[in-house]
Amino acid sequence: MDGVNRSARALLAVCAAALPLSGCSDASSPAPEEGKPAASTAPAPARTPSAGPAAYRRWGLDKPLAPPPPPPAHRLTEGRKSGVPQIVRRVPTKDKVVFVTFDDGAEKDPAFLEMAKDLKLPFSMFLTDSAARAGRGYGYFETLRAQGAGVHDHTLTHPNLRTLSAAAQRKEICGQQEVLKKRFGKRPELFRPPYGNYNDATLAAAGSCGVRAVVLWQATMQINDMRYAEAGKLRPGDIVLAHFRGPAELKGTTMTRMVANMLRSIQRQGFTVARLEDYV
Repeated sequence: MDGVNRSARALLAVCAAALPLSGCSDASSPAPEEGKPAASTAPAPARTPSAGPAAYRRWGLDKPLAPPPPPPAHRLTEGRKSGVPQIVRRVPTKDKVVFVTFDDGAEKDPAFLEMAKDLKLPFSMFLTDSAARAGRGYGYFETLRAQGAGVHDHTLTHPNLRTLSAAAQRKEICGQQEVLKKRFGKRPELFRPPYGNYNDATLAAAGSCGVRAVVLWQATMQINDMRYAEAGKLRPGDIVLAHFRGPAELKGTTMTRMVANMLRSIQRQGFTVARLEDYV
């Protein structure tokens, strides 16, 4: 267990040292490939931001998030055959929605479990095994998944995949696919490469073990505000990157306060939050 905790602390240290805009990413990653917007005709998902004003006030927010519109009739990767995954940085939609994602899994704040449940917040988790199994372990994320959060692949040990051989990349990606299948009963179809770094070998490895989309991002949540890859603001379909972090990495701020700051910024810009899995 000490070795696991040391690995998790090392991962946090690496991410904390990364450039602010990157949010433990690499801005030099290739441009995404995006599809055409799909018509929003399907029924609304069961999990939408629908908590009342009192729940939001409990977490320092003035008002609830607006309910998202109905999701598209077809997901971006629906019907996609196995092979090279699609690269998605922004979801093609005209809806005023963004998608919240959390990476790694080293910090396991009990208060965030309450916050996510209270606010019925839709979000997706990209978990690194060495971080997720430290401390309270995967049970923390099982609770969040039971509340509706998506669980996806972020490798076994969070390496820079571009520095690894094709075989080593496959071990990192497919190894975590198997860990998550064993834990949650399903092999994820979405994958995020650490630091946003990937190459052709990454895509081939991911596709070989069931990944349909490589999910990148357009905005990164810091402590109090966001950093944007372009335009200096949110745009429809943006994917927001945040991390499971605590006061040591957030300069004394809690994860719940960081999330409240993020939701406040999303609201201020006229957006709400939708489920990534309903679109991709």
